[in-house]
Order: sequence, then C-alpha cells, then structure tokens
Amino acid sequence: MVKVKIDKFKVKPGSKVSLHKMNSAEEFGLTRERGEYELDKDLKRLEELQYKFYAESKRSILIVLQGIDTAGKDGTIRKVMSAFNPQGVYVKSFKAPIGQETQHDFLWRIHAACPPKGSIGIFNRSHYEDVLVARVHRLESDKVLSQRVENINNFEKLLTDSGTIVLKFFLNISKDEQLSRLKSRLDDSTRNWKFSNSDVRERAFWSRYARVFESTLSATSTKCAPWYVIPSDRKWIRNLVVSEILMQTLESLNLKWPRLNVDLGKVRKTLGGT
Repeated sequence: MVKVKIDKFKVKPGSKVSLHKMNSAEEFGLTRERGEYELDKDLKRLEELQYKFYAESKRSILIVLQGIDTAGKDGTIRKVMSAFNPQGVYVKSFKAPIGQETQHDFLWRIHAACPPKGSIGIFNRSHYEDVLVARVHRLESDKVLSQRVENINNFEKLLTDSGTIVLKFFLNISKDEQLSRLKSRLDDSTRNWKFSNSDVRERAFWSRYARVFESTLSATSTKCAPWYVIPSDRKWIRNLVVSEILMQTLESLNLKWPRLNVDLGKVRKTLGGT
C-alpha cells in the first residue's frame, strides 16, 4: 500500500466540517486481507519507533480519541496501541467530574494526566466531553462553552510549546453502523457487558451530536493540534489509517538514540577484567 496521505484526513484550521459528506465506509480500493497485512507491517514499525521515542525522551505524545458511542475508541486502543511497550504508554478515560475535580477548572484534571517526556498518553474521551456533551444537552450557556473552546485551544498550544505532540482522532461512523454495533452487543453474550441504556438514549440525539461534532472540530483543529477524521465503519480501515498517521508522525521526528556519557572503551576493559 502506498503510504496514506494523512493530510486527506486532517481538518484544516478554520475550515467547515461536514461529516455527512465524508464516506465513513471508505475502503480505498483495498481488500480486508490486504489492509490487515499492511496494518501488521505498520505495527511492527510502530514498535521500533516507540522504543526509540521512549529512549530519546525529549518529547511526549498525547493521543485524543473521540467519537459517538460504539465508534471504536476501545477497539483502536486494543489493536493499534498494542504495538507499544506498556512501560511507555498509558490510557486515561475521563468521566463526569467528581469530588475534588469539581472544585477546579475543567482542565485541571486533564493537565495532570498529560504524558511526561518519552511517554505516549491516550485519552479515551477527553477534555472535549466538557464541550460536546454540555452543548448537546445544553448544560451550560453558549458563553461558557465558547470560553471552554478558547481555553482548550490555548491549553493545547501550551502543551505543544512544552514539547508534547497532540494528535486528535475523531472516529466517524454512520448511524446505520452504530445500530449494527449496538445490536451485536445484545446478540453476543461476551459483549453484553458493553451495552448500556444510555447508548440508546444518546442515539436519539444523533443529529444534534453531528452538528456539535462538526462545529467543535472546526473550532479546535489548529496547526499545532489538528483533528483527523477517520472513516470507521470498517474497523480494519480505521486501524490502518490511525496506525499510518502515528507511524508517519513518529518517522517525521528524526528520532536519535541517546548518547552515552561514559567511555565505552574503559567500560569494556573493566568488564573484560583487564
């Protein structure tokens, strides 16, 4: 497979997003067998790159995964991020704030969870929930939510200025595909536990979610922290595209092995007993 042109999926800063015009079932002329073969190659390369990234320890990567219920956030982590050594990667999921979290600004708990240098942090849902859900269900005023959007852009600029690479993936699925996935959770006893009545309730707000996703992607895709809209009806395509973007991003960093501050010749003599 020719390398995916990642700009194809990137939301240009200031552009208007129209999700219904994007093909969530795109296959790029590939068979599933070929796509999974290419993915396996990408995962091997990602394993090498992440090891070098961890050793260099000069930058960090924050991966943000967003999408409507059943879009495949868990599946993306389970498949694509399996390439990473657990020692240098972690996953954080943000639910409704509780306790001390409610006594601080909405980004307080987010900042504390951001990855240190050499590490890759994955947010399975993120600080965007405080805009998306609040806007869909009108939990806050437009003024408050507009301020949150501005705060998010400033926050992500701070992260990138401090050496964090921010990659944001919106997993785009169709309404029909979501219905199919919800039914599969009911039909498969090993997946029943993933079903929630809230998924059905939120599905009733599909159109409103789509509009809010579109406006939020448009307002928060910046040069330093872009959004990528990933076609996700086909899980194997979703995984392949995400892996390609991660791989190309890591390859662009010109990673270097750290140099030792010891005299290797002396060390070898010592180990050799001479």
